Amino acid sequence: MSTLRHLLSLADWSRGEIEEAIDCAITIKRQPDVYAQALSGRILLMIFEKPSLRTRISFEAAMLQMGGHGVYYDLGSSPWGVGKETTADTARTASRYVHAIMARLFSRRHMQELAQYASVPVINGLTDFEHPCQALGDLLTIRELKQTLQGVKVAYVGDARNNVTHSLLDGCAKVGVSIRVGCPKEERYQPAPEVLARARRCAQVSDAAVEVVHDARGAVAGADVVYTDTWMSYHIPPEQCEPRLKELAPFRVTPDLMAHAKDDAHFMHCLPAQRGVEVTADVIDGPQSVVFHQAENRLHIEKAILLLLLGTDGKDETTI
Repeated sequence: MSTLRHLLSLADWSRGEIEEAIDCAITIKRQPDVYAQALSGRILLMIFEKPSLRTRISFEAAMLQMGGHGVYYDLGSSPWGVGKETTADTARTASRYVHAIMARLFSRRHMQELAQYASVPVINGLTDFEHPCQALGDLLTIRELKQTLQGVKVAYVGDARNNVTHSLLDGCAKVGVSIRVGCPKEERYQPAPEVLARARRCAQVSDAAVEVVHDARGAVAGADVVYTDTWMSYHIPPEQCEPRLKELAPFRVTPDLMAHAKDDAHFMHCLPAQRGVEVTADVIDGPQSVVFHQAENRLHIEKAILLLLLGTDGKDETTI
């Protein structure tokens, strides 16, 4: 059996591992029939503490399309986390039943604890701090659109103290994609200092740039990709809606803002989106938008992640 690997954070993965996943996803996408039984007999446990559309459907479809099976488990009706079942016991027990665990949780600490006690690969399907599967799918999309990653310039605008921004910073910096974050000056909207610091260290090695600016036009100037995310993530209380909308309004992606990027720039959004809030409808539904191409690529990158973590290239029929 190969050494146990997890995907908890792109901070833990090397440039080579990230590029291997992207290359694998491209191959699977081009030749899906070759991988139709690559995970035959394999079972993925999918644990959900947070609501999901793309994560659940894409992971379940990935398993089915490669001959495996996904088991959906909603923590809303679970003894885990209500004083009846510890994370450690959950991890140890589930590892006896399945070949891998994907979890979508609020807490980064719980994700790390799950991996600590599991004896099968654990995949971070999202926490409040990181979203590595999304960032890998985004890098796959950029690679397809630009034919390369090295030297590409990404502008992320809006609320940057979130899981998508953090994983984009880690991923982009490692593979040579320069990323400029445009957000308000208030600390609550800026990337976590620890993530920014490690991204800048990686960028020095990959010959990329990592910047934070507080002007939307300056952020997107000359960008190949303009990216934004919802301003009201699941963990943000409703009473914060009005002040956040006011403070983030200058970072709304509009046709005027897109005009400051390159002429052939693409617009990306991890979805769900609120048209008229973080992005106008004429941008997200316009010709520069690749949001549904981007959403589809979650399926292909997740297939690659599953194959790599389970130690198979699609031809190895052994089981754990």
